[in-house]
Amino acid sequence: MRKFLLSLAFSTALATSAAASGTSHEHGGHANMAEGVHATGELHTIGEKSVNVSHDPIPDIGWPAMRMDLPLLEGAQIEGVSEGDKVMIMLEKGADGMYGVRALEKAN
Repeated sequence: MRKFLLSLAFSTALATSAAASGTSHEHGGHANMAEGVHATGELHTIGEKSVNVSHDPIPDIGWPAMRMDLPLLEGAQIEGVSEGDKVMIMLEKGADGMYGVRALEKAN
């Protein structure tokens, strides 16, 4: 019985971890858009090292809907989007522990 409960707990932890990591493959443009934390929003401005976006709530990290500047992570993929576009935002935690943009793509 103990072995069964441990197995059940491990399976549940794996399923929860996979769901929380956003490993869905429903986003098409960037190969790595299936990873990270996702939000939809509007791209207002693109700077050299950051973007300004309005995003919907992001429950995975406890953020309410807001307009904010987000840093672009090293190698961020933002080609093909323009200011004013509705976008899918992929965030990743950077080396400093803060979230930044790993990729942007036009929202469907």
